[in-house]
Amino acid sequence: MARFIFITGGVVSSLGKGLASAALGALLQARGFTVRLRKLDPYLNVDPGTMSPFEHGEVFVTDDGAETDLDLGHYERFTGVAARMTDSVSSGRIYSNVLEKERRGDYLGKTIQVIPHVTNEIKDFIRIGEDEVDFMLCEIGGTVGDIEGLPFFEAIRQFSQDKPRGQCIFMHLTLLPYMRASGELKTKPTQHSVKELRSIGIAPDILVCRSEGPIPQKEREKLALFCNVRPDAVIAAQDLSSIYDAPLAYHREGMDQAVLDAFQISPAPRPDLSIWEDVADRIHNPEGEVRVAVVGKYTQLEDAYKSIAEALTHGGMANRVKVRAEWIDAEIFEREDPAPYLEGFDAILVPGGFGERGTEGKIKAAEFARTRKVPYLGICLGMQMAVIEAARNLADLGDAGSEEFDHEAGKKRFTPVVYHLKEWVQGNHKVSRKLTDAKGGTMRLGAYDAVLKAGSKVAEVYGSLAIEERHRHRYEVDIKYREALEAQGLKFSGMSPDGRLPEIVEVEDHPWFIGVQFHPELKSKPFAPHPLFRDFVRAAKENSRLV
Repeated sequence: MARFIFITGGVVSSLGKGLASAALGALLQARGFTVRLRKLDPYLNVDPGTMSPFEHGEVFVTDDGAETDLDLGHYERFTGVAARMTDSVSSGRIYSNVLEKERRGDYLGKTIQVIPHVTNEIKDFIRIGEDEVDFMLCEIGGTVGDIEGLPFFEAIRQFSQDKPRGQCIFMHLTLLPYMRASGELKTKPTQHSVKELRSIGIAPDILVCRSEGPIPQKEREKLALFCNVRPDAVIAAQDLSSIYDAPLAYHREGMDQAVLDAFQISPAPRPDLSIWEDVADRIHNPEGEVRVAVVGKYTQLEDAYKSIAEALTHGGMANRVKVRAEWIDAEIFEREDPAPYLEGFDAILVPGGFGERGTEGKIKAAEFARTRKVPYLGICLGMQMAVIEAARNLADLGDAGSEEFDHEAGKKRFTPVVYHLKEWVQGNHKVSRKLTDAKGGTMRLGAYDAVLKAGSKVAEVYGSLAIEERHRHRYEVDIKYREALEAQGLKFSGMSPDGRLPEIVEVEDHPWFIGVQFHPELKSKPFAPHPLFRDFVRAAKENSRLV
């Protein structure tokens, strides 16, 4: 049976609970334990799939097709454990399940209440797969004191009582603000946060305190005394220059040892941290730098492209270079010539997105990369824009565009080189979709196979003719334009197994120009960079030496 670690947050949001959870998972793995990480989000959306990236950052997609919080991306990147649909749940999903059961009559006429019905549903979710791993780490979204989070806090309190003594512990992450005027590190916000947690029946076993610098011994002792934790369970979480320093930094602070002590696991296996030492070495000792322009529409919030930023970092680590990603708003290119903005870059990446805003700018970025022989990686919408650019400028389809933009505008303006995907094969069955379907969870989501063309650039990059990648889209490049585009040098080098859906295009007679319909960034890890990002950065590195 798994031991459970519940990670909560206090004082302010965005302190890095997800990163702390992921780093702890990596440390427990380094000691030979198996782990699974879970996220319980208090918001009422069923999942983040319909949220704006400005609201919530990127949507992370699992192999089994769940749209989840971006923290699951951290979990995967640090532990290598593929997340599942059962590793993410929101209040919306919980309440939806409870109401469905009530409508079916599952509760036999009882009055439905937060306790026990909602809390039981949360506990049932936490129990899924508990016999599969040594440790289950469950992060509770939001901050203690949030009204919408109360059912989750109550559920984990009950859960810890349901389990045998010593099978659950609580880790609380807070902020120690530094008052520059008085030169003091303040512990009072943390004390109040723990007081709030204890008022709902949860006493933290471990306190993780975010701070700009080290925590003096006097403050540690004060926190231990007033928050009723052991002094060696007060863990300092200082600001780091790279998130990939977190496992080593938390180990030096004794986080993994504090967890094992809380569970009374002794003697504990010694950790093998060689993977993270190598990661840190590659991060901090690059042998050069490359500049990559990311031309997107959500550039004001870097979390909107979190996995892309991390995958570029991983590609840099594989090539021993630092990748300086610079975010450029695609809408600028709809008003101005892209050349002055893009000429200094070693490579160009156009990420995914939804809606017409900024797409003409993305098309111009693809044209610049193709004509100037600059390495180009187009992801999802970025691939579609590259195809539209080639159709317009090479294949004499001057009005080439996407049905997505016509649907958004409510009138026909383009020849639909990209169309609304109405039918596709998933496993052994056929999936059908209509434009009028509800938006949530109706895209082509999750892992799908693709077959690569022998002798193509992507086959060389992957070192294989068969791949599996994660998708999140509802529009697709139309296969009927393949012949006209291939005659102009845009090759369809990756297809779905049934040969109906284009997965990858690449430009012949170009150093590196690849567009993919899937999201390779979602499977990249610091210790296992994705092949496409590894080779894209290699091409950028080569290009930087030509300049």
